[in-house]
Amino acid sequence: MKGIGTGRLLLVLTVIVLVALLFLAPYITPHDPLEADPGNRLQPMNGEHLLGTDHLGRDLLSRILEGAQATVGISTLIMLIVLVIGIPIGILSGLLGGIIDRIFMRITDAFMAFPDFIVAIVLSGLLGPGMMNLMIAIATVKWTSYARLVRSTVISEKQKNYILVAELNGASTLRVMSKHIWPHIIGHVLVLSTLDIGKVILMIASLSYIGLGAQPPAPEWGAMLNDGRAYFHLAPHLMVVPGLAIVFVVLVSNLVGDRMRDYYDVRSGE
Repeated sequence: MKGIGTGRLLLVLTVIVLVALLFLAPYITPHDPLEADPGNRLQPMNGEHLLGTDHLGRDLLSRILEGAQATVGISTLIMLIVLVIGIPIGILSGLLGGIIDRIFMRITDAFMAFPDFIVAIVLSGLLGPGMMNLMIAIATVKWTSYARLVRSTVISEKQKNYILVAELNGASTLRVMSKHIWPHIIGHVLVLSTLDIGKVILMIASLSYIGLGAQPPAPEWGAMLNDGRAYFHLAPHLMVVPGLAIVFVVLVSNLVGDRMRDYYDVRSGE
């Protein structure tokens, strides 16, 4: 039990540090992440540049910190947009049923018929490169899983006896929804969204790596991987550092999702 408690504490502290870095990045970067210095290009790790410099002499640590806002911050914003779209559609579909349910689910099925990454690439290509278009493309393909999850939760819960008893006692649909069904929805959604943040981060980095996301000189981790590709043998840290940053954040998001899933599994079993 002590080990579990220590692990949970370390995970919480790690998340707090990541969130703090996300908001404080513009104020703690040791150098201007966009300032080129050709005289110091491809420098290894040293006292002035703790993580070295890139092919244009820009400080890599500053670009990693600034890039966290693009990679992690935008992935969080995308998840909020996805929830705002997916949850209401799932609730309406599950509560109303009938023609509304069939329309929403056929639209959802159409989006889910293809791998979300492929659809995101196609949409990003059609809309053009840029972070705003990237956000639209990813949000367009990610809301469907939340709509389906919420719909199935609503349909499952509203058929249970305690919901029927509440309705017989005169509880309104709004009260039944807020008091009895919503707590079940929020647990499932929080678990899925926490696990999905890591997937969205990888999707953003992947699309930026192939030139459909952040554009130079924006310090986004996927774009930084692409910039360092040509110098991998000469300066491998240009790819290793942003690659490790992506892996670390995705790992933390997955660990948080696993913890939340265990918590809500325990609650659901009580």
